Amino acid sequence: MSAFFHNLADKGIFFSDLFCQLWDKGLIQTGIWETIYLTLLSTVLAYIFGLPLGVLLTVTAENGIRPIKWLNKILGVIVNIFRSIPFIILLVAMLGVAKLIVGTSLGNSAMIVMLVLAATPYVARMVESSLKEVNAGVIEAAQAMGTPDFQIVTKVMIPEAKPALIIGAVISTVTILSYSAMAGTIGGGGLGAIAIMWGHQRSRRDVIWVCMILTVLIVQVIQEVGMAIAHRTDRRLR
Repeated sequence: MSAFFHNLADKGIFFSDLFCQLWDKGLIQTGIWETIYLTLLSTVLAYIFGLPLGVLLTVTAENGIRPIKWLNKILGVIVNIFRSIPFIILLVAMLGVAKLIVGTSLGNSAMIVMLVLAATPYVARMVESSLKEVNAGVIEAAQAMGTPDFQIVTKVMIPEAKPALIIGAVISTVTILSYSAMAGTIGGGGLGAIAIMWGHQRSRRDVIWVCMILTVLIVQVIQEVGMAIAHRTDRRLR
């Protein structure tokens, strides 16, 4: 593969010597791995916090199985505040929080903290929206049989909403991946950082285009795998 890029660069076709150097040093390959690593780990952590929060928003809503108006209102306001802050502003504002949690405000570790903080409210709303699609009759039937609230959530609502939850997870993952492109602003890695530092700042369009194409490919893989899983778990299609 390296010889292929060098051959094209020698002929003046698209690839520059800088790109070949980045490839030879493994920086492009590392950028791919760091993008996937930042995205998947941040998504998992965002769901660890966002899934219970989304469930709580659904359960405590006015038409939920355990309405608690004041709690739902407070949680809703907090979620909306964090969702309304542009990620780049949140990134700068929460540098101190990242340093408190992971001991540094720079690099991939700090970026993961930022991504989780930004994505958790988004995930919570995605989960809430998915759970609200569950047929109310199914929930009412479970309540009529005396099923405890916790089991209604875990045995009825979540299984029934599984396809929508998976689709929401795919959308959330792609959103987090787009946020991860800003990792370079705090010394992090990934394809976004390479495109900015080695492409934009040095006016090397081939580096920018390759990083963009690789990012699109990663998104397509996530999309195809996620939608295939959602399709297989949808009972309505069986």
